[in-house]
Amino acid sequence: MRLVVQKYGGTSVGDAERIQKVAERLIETQREGARVVAVVSAMAGVTDNLVKLAHAVSPSPSARELDLLLATGEHASSALTAMAVNALGGKAISLTGAEAGILTDDTHLKARIANISPRQIHELLSDDYIVVVAGFQGQSAEGETTTLGRGGSDLTAIALAGALNADACQIFTDVDGVFTCDPRLVTDAQKLDEIAYDELLEMAGAGSKVMQSRAVEFAKKFGIEFEVRSSLKSVSGTVAKEETPSMEDVVVRGVSLERRQAKLTVSGVRDQPGIAAAIFSTVAASHIVVDMIVQSAPTDGVTDISFTIHQDELEDARKILMPIVSQIGASHLRTASGMAKLSVVGIGMRSHSGVAARLFECLGRSGINIQLISTSEIKIALVIDENDAERAAQLTHVEFGLASLAPAASATRPLG
Repeated sequence: MRLVVQKYGGTSVGDAERIQKVAERLIETQREGARVVAVVSAMAGVTDNLVKLAHAVSPSPSARELDLLLATGEHASSALTAMAVNALGGKAISLTGAEAGILTDDTHLKARIANISPRQIHELLSDDYIVVVAGFQGQSAEGETTTLGRGGSDLTAIALAGALNADACQIFTDVDGVFTCDPRLVTDAQKLDEIAYDELLEMAGAGSKVMQSRAVEFAKKFGIEFEVRSSLKSVSGTVAKEETPSMEDVVVRGVSLERRQAKLTVSGVRDQPGIAAAIFSTVAASHIVVDMIVQSAPTDGVTDISFTIHQDELEDARKILMPIVSQIGASHLRTASGMAKLSVVGIGMRSHSGVAARLFECLGRSGINIQLISTSEIKIALVIDENDAERAAQLTHVEFGLASLAPAASATRPLG
């Protein structure tokens, strides 16, 4: 009998009516001849409300207590989902991450999965239960409750699919799959039927909210295919898988946009070993996430180092870097907010030249200024003014003919 792992996000279990719809789908899947494991997120908005509540009672809540608190969101949704299945005449039971055998390291709030021992899940499946697992969480070797970071339910589902040797892993969400661009920005964006792990990883890093990056990394490492599809419609979605030769025929697979970026430039930096380390170790110590880093060619022994961070962290970064600028002998620190990152992604870039030139010419013709450029083997990322972001995404989508991708070459969830 096939074994299917299905993950349902917060909007999919956002209220009682939607939970009942999920329960109906789980029962239907079982009746089609499959053993079913469901992984559920907290109901939409619950995790954010718990975080707000924690900070209302404590200016600096401990990571351990936050993990205990946040895990309750998934406990509630998994129990409610099991209740709904049972009310419809099915047979379901809910498990916490620990009960499901998910062992993690002891890093609170961003724990990593160390091992999964799904013995109890196997036993329950053999008794014809639909097993509903609370996503986003596990347990350390010391017995502490841990959580896997934002989007961690994706990782729970992918990891369980691997540990259980599942025949299918389906990530149900509120959109139809992965699209060539966010349909809210580009009305003729196309849904993709399949996408390579590397492309999806680059999209996630470029601002697309398709999947948690760590979940895609896990899937790639262990070769776990999964499908991103809508929980609101009975339509196929986008399959994430190992790349195939045919995927290279499409040079650019999608366009992603990430808003609310800030740019910092340390000018007049001495071109000497250890200087960059002094800058970025200071930033890292304050847990500020750096995205793009660009260093100019040295002139007369000095250079400029520019990098981007989320706009919300700009003021903190400015405060910690001002003393460092003096210590390393740099001339000054310049900052700018109101930036956006535009990225084009596609494994076809490996075997096709001229993609960067086309992108630059496309934006240049429309008077859109490029402030920073970063590239990888399958991605080109640009920092532009946020006021130009939507227009730039639309122009890029047209330039690379993404609206005319045939359905067979298309995919599911918004990239932006």
